Amino acid sequence: MAGLPGAPRTRSGSPGPSTALPALDGAFLLSPLGGLMVAQAVLGLLVWALIADTTYHLHAAYGWVMFVSIFFWILTVLFFVTYLLQLQLKFYMIPWPLVLMIFNAAATVLYITAFVTCAAAVQPTSWRQWDYNRRAAASFFACLTMIAYGVSTFFSFRAWKGLGSNAATSQVTDHA
Repeated sequence: MAGLPGAPRTRSGSPGPSTALPALDGAFLLSPLGGLMVAQAVLGLLVWALIADTTYHLHAAYGWVMFVSIFFWILTVLFFVTYLLQLQLKFYMIPWPLVLMIFNAAATVLYITAFVTCAAAVQPTSWRQWDYNRRAAASFFACLTMIAYGVSTFFSFRAWKGLGSNAATSQVTDHA
């Protein structure tokens, strides 16, 4: 069985135990959660990059928007890499569907507050027109990011309840 094509291989290329390098999960990229994570990462990056390019430090409201957008951007990238490299299978004792659902729900709620804060703090009579444009664009992208996290919460809930099976939330349950 060691010479079969499906047998795990070690770093040296020889067949070995389950210490094989993590493989990229192409099915995850095609799943709804994988696509939504990519959208969340891109949109979240736009939010904090647009805010960071303004004089946000002069307005306390934008500090909250920066915190929410950077915090969830980092966590989304970490979850994305975890699922893309199938690392969640190595930590099978963690209830990944539940963790992902709680993460997405928390991100949705906090992005609602960040979107409302960002939109309310945009002042059309700003003396710096480029700050106004960037802040307005950041509000728009914060809304899109909030929607992406909301949809992801829905799919995570379905996966947690077992209503839909996808590659992003499958867990190994039979360990010998």
